[in-house]
Amino acid sequence: MPAVGKKFRAARGKVDRTRHYSVSEAVGLVKQSAFAKFDETVDVAVNLGVDPRHADQVVRGTVVLPHGTGKSVRVLVIAQGDKAKEAEAAGADFVGIEYVQKIKDGWLDCDVIVATPDVMGQLGQLGRVLGPRGLMPNPKAGTVTLDVTKAVREIKAGKIEFRVDKTGNVHAPVGKVSFNAEQLAANVHAFMETIARAKPAAAKGTYIKSATVSSTMGPGVKLDTAVYR
Repeated sequence: MPAVGKKFRAARGKVDRTRHYSVSEAVGLVKQSAFAKFDETVDVAVNLGVDPRHADQVVRGTVVLPHGTGKSVRVLVIAQGDKAKEAEAAGADFVGIEYVQKIKDGWLDCDVIVATPDVMGQLGQLGRVLGPRGLMPNPKAGTVTLDVTKAVREIKAGKIEFRVDKTGNVHAPVGKVSFNAEQLAANVHAFMETIARAKPAAAKGTYIKSATVSSTMGPGVKLDTAVYR
């Protein structure tokens, strides 16, 4: 561990913690300060001036990152008949109504589940299993839909879902350290703009309080959020 601590301190030394950086400066610093031997994920964390205990202040939504997340996403589509065929043609990794029983038996080797409305009655029984893992399909996230082709293609292209947690924070992966600075900046910008547009009417005071970009092992870099307010 001492070596990791030393590397982290060296990385942190590159970042002025009193400064708020532009998106392009921030992602440049994140790339410079990444030191792990694997391709670290780049995350954005945003602190919002909302009280998620009130339903009218819950911030949630989806965004298609222009350059994807850099992660291969395994998509399960629970559908029947023609919709199952459409899902297969669109590139879904797993397709079929039989996966309801497989999930009951403990199968969970997927990252996103898409379902057609007619099968949601059967999936509802799995709420306790899928809900805590963030896998339950939801119309607001576009994962309960008859347009399974669009859903699968968007997810494969880099669509991510976000939701504010009980402390008022939203976290999202926006790429990998191996991305070039322009790709990371475009992804961060797309995410921040989507968060800004998702401001609830009931939110009072400063909505976007702070935002930080970091890699898996690296130090946080504060963003100048004035442009998104």
